[in-house]
Amino acid sequence: MPYGDDETVQRILSDTTTWAVVGLSTDQSRAAYGVARFLQQHGKRIVPVHPRAETVHGEQGYRALADIPFPVDVVDVFVRSDKAGEVADDAVRIGAKAVWMQLGVVDEAAYDRTRAVGVAMVMDRCPVIEWPLLGPARA
Repeated sequence: MPYGDDETVQRILSDTTTWAVVGLSTDQSRAAYGVARFLQQHGKRIVPVHPRAETVHGEQGYRALADIPFPVDVVDVFVRSDKAGEVADDAVRIGAKAVWMQLGVVDEAAYDRTRAVGVAMVMDRCPVIEWPLLGPARA
């Protein structure tokens, strides 16, 4: 079952600009690569976050969320579920407005913890799938 109501999904897709994509590398076969490209093509600034700090889609990468020297609106999580809670906590620490965990990435405790401090959260959903249903293009 997806987590995050449609209003939250719509608000995140419509009212945010900068998306840090945790797990994004230059590996074109990975889902993060395609989702980041989609977001970029739809007006979002993507920020790759990966231990190799690679430049992806023309954007400078960073090793960790804490290394990003500018505000981030959304932290998009492409890591295993057992690591996702730590990423959500890091997102809260850097002041992100929202956390988006991709399809198959589920950490219910992190979901509850993140929402309890007022940070919007979506889990087990994909912005590429949600965009035509709830994003700015639907208006």
